Amino acid sequence: MALKPDGIIINGFDAVEQAPALEQAKAAGIPLVAWHAGPVIGPDEKNGLVANISTDAMEVSKAAANWAYVDAQGKPGVVIFTDSTYAIAIAKADKMKAEIEALGGTVLEYVDTPISETSQRMPQLTTSLLQKYGDRWTHSLAINDLYFDFMGPSLAAAGKSGTDAPINVAAGDGSESAYQRIRAGQFQKVTVAEPLNLQGWQLVDELNRSLAGEKWSGYLSPLHVVTADNVEFDGGPKNSFDPDNGYRDEYKKIWGKM
Repeated sequence: MALKPDGIIINGFDAVEQAPALEQAKAAGIPLVAWHAGPVIGPDEKNGLVANISTDAMEVSKAAANWAYVDAQGKPGVVIFTDSTYAIAIAKADKMKAEIEALGGTVLEYVDTPISETSQRMPQLTTSLLQKYGDRWTHSLAINDLYFDFMGPSLAAAGKSGTDAPINVAAGDGSESAYQRIRAGQFQKVTVAEPLNLQGWQLVDELNRSLAGEKWSGYLSPLHVVTADNVEFDGGPKNSFDPDNGYRDEYKKIWGKM
């Protein structure tokens, strides 16, 4: 705000948590575009956002839950990992829980643990959950890949191979480490990835549109259920989901017109 910018791009801040700061920007007439600022995609007048960019978080959560259900042959025993610090994280976890239960599966536990503390908490938490549920725990569903960064050693110590249950499925991100785990068959089988580079270009595009007096584009970026079968496509060799559809050239054409 002190720099008096023409516009602000917010990456990964929760709009509710940052409401006072966003209100100041809104009052100053500074357009705000955001990435993953909350459950609303596109314009969010309540929080002063010209556009919030994301894949449809509910579709991401549904895709993850459906994959786990099918993989468990209709009898999943699921542990869900989320972080109540973020409204979007709770919305995603609630959707996964509802989807599994609607299909007839079982949610063994709904675990609320901070994303920022996964490195400290997940090793012991994994061991405790294994002791508590044993073979009933068939699948893990997490709101992003980070929870699985720190589960492997505990699972291995319990005698699990990289492809044994519990099968880890992430509803979001598509991190480099997740791609590596999926490719190697090491303690994660699925990430429902977002096109992070594409979304970065869209953030710039939405801000350009706002500065030019145009409405938001209405574009909703695709999700991608990454498995060992398709991990090498659309950016996979670089351990990311980056659609091979020429979007950079298309955005450059749009900006040239503006």
